Amino acid sequence: MAKQGKLKTKGQPTPANSQSGDQQDFIWENLKIVLIALTMAFVIKASIVEAYKIPSASMEDTLLVGDFLLANKFLYGARLPIVGWQLPAVRDPEQGDVFIFRYPRDPSINYIKRCVAVPGQTVQVIDKVLFVDGKVFKDPDGAKYSQPFVRPNLHPAPNGGDWGQPDNFGPFTIPPGQYFAMGDNRDNSLDSRFWGTVPRENVLGKAMMIHWSWRPDSNSPEIALDNPLSVPQLVIYNTIHFIQRVRWGRLFSVIN
Repeated sequence: MAKQGKLKTKGQPTPANSQSGDQQDFIWENLKIVLIALTMAFVIKASIVEAYKIPSASMEDTLLVGDFLLANKFLYGARLPIVGWQLPAVRDPEQGDVFIFRYPRDPSINYIKRCVAVPGQTVQVIDKVLFVDGKVFKDPDGAKYSQPFVRPNLHPAPNGGDWGQPDNFGPFTIPPGQYFAMGDNRDNSLDSRFWGTVPRENVLGKAMMIHWSWRPDSNSPEIALDNPLSVPQLVIYNTIHFIQRVRWGRLFSVIN
């Protein structure tokens, strides 16, 4: 008669080492999920889509201080993290694109402006009116001018060049591999009229959508390192004023 194998029944105790193994498997499975999620988030952020916050008024009223936007990095050819390889671009920046780039004079700072001219085009500003290749560049819907009068040259032009003339500039032909950027808030924008063109390698991505918008509030408490209560005070204040501070109408709006 064949020897019958022992079957584990509900009432039998589970060995301690088996319980420990199950716990380790559970921890490892969840750790793998977290690691995969973090890796995917890192790759997406570094090479496909990245979030940016608008810190200044230079793009008003297209973008407002406190807007949080998503930018498409894949379109212009994103760089892969760690290895630094650049993916092929779907296309180069085009006239009218709102794009993010590394500030040419300090690449550690990201700027966002509108591309108004591409390589080979000629830019000229006459009494605040922007011309590209002799034709008026139509102001975007969100563009504005805060100073109605024509300003004089605010900054000396280096080496006799055209830089620094905000309301009368050029004509200037964009060199190969360069782009001319201007803010939609034309009278309150430090842009290519002052510091020159944007090299192609500095371009990071095209602005796509506003996913969050938080209205500035001068009465909001500030976090102070010497005041441990400043953090809960800020949380309480923002919780109370949450409805008023969110710009609900701007959420998930497409950037044009």
